[in-house]
Amino acid sequence: MPSRAQFEDRTFAILKWVVIAFLALITIVPFSYMLILSVKPVDHLMADPGSLWVSASEWTLDTYRQVLRPVSEGGQGFLRMLGNSALVAVATVALTLLVAVPGAYAVGRLRFFGHRQISALFLAVYLFPATLLAVPLFVIFARIGLQGSLVGLAIVYIAQTVPVSIYMLKNYFVTIPYSIEEAAALDGCSRLQTLRKVVLPLAAPSLMATGLYVFMIAWNEFLFALLFLAASPEKWTVSLGLQQLAGGIETPKTVLMAGSVVLTIPVVILFYAAERLLTEGLTSGADKS
Repeated sequence: MPSRAQFEDRTFAILKWVVIAFLALITIVPFSYMLILSVKPVDHLMADPGSLWVSASEWTLDTYRQVLRPVSEGGQGFLRMLGNSALVAVATVALTLLVAVPGAYAVGRLRFFGHRQISALFLAVYLFPATLLAVPLFVIFARIGLQGSLVGLAIVYIAQTVPVSIYMLKNYFVTIPYSIEEAAALDGCSRLQTLRKVVLPLAAPSLMATGLYVFMIAWNEFLFALLFLAASPEKWTVSLGLQQLAGGIETPKTVLMAGSVVLTIPVVILFYAAERLLTEGLTSGADKS
């Protein structure tokens, strides 16, 4: 007769795999259907729209060619939009971390009057809806000439990503033992040298996770991109291009699905690459300690 502890262990082991299978199902099936539709000929889709299978001999990449081909050649111009999105997302990550790292370190490691209230304030600012900031930011950037600029859009994203980035990094910085910084100070390191040579290498996993989170926000964001870039089609990001496909009456759904795949694949690849680097960062941090 198994004990209660053994029964609970077996039950939770089974439930764990049931939950994993359910989450995998609701994640993989929609993406698989989107991928199948993107390589399915239009005539086959019209004949059997509910089919979840297409033979390899029927695959077509014309939808991807149409999506990636420049607008001047009759395509949708997604290749240029991918470049715009990548530029904005990478710039947003770099500028956000440049501001958030010293801010999070100051809030998490330095003791000054009101540091706890400031930490809560950063999270409170992030809780405000983006629509509340949309119009004021649009007016300000229009007056300084950054409307319709990818640089201006990246700066706007920083206003959205810095508060939560500081909050995320601060929670990691407070877990680093003070003894490590004290040892660095005894070796003659200044506060900035300690941050650069000791704290940041140990915080590499947190920096990677925060950077990935910021990248996904900037890559998928639509509201501010529409507000700032609507009048400049040559600077559209891929989210704006996908919305244009979704709203087009004459656009086949296969082309729309191809655009969705093009939007999704870079983020999936980056996630898996970052997951590997995140594991390496954890291991290297343990070795250094």
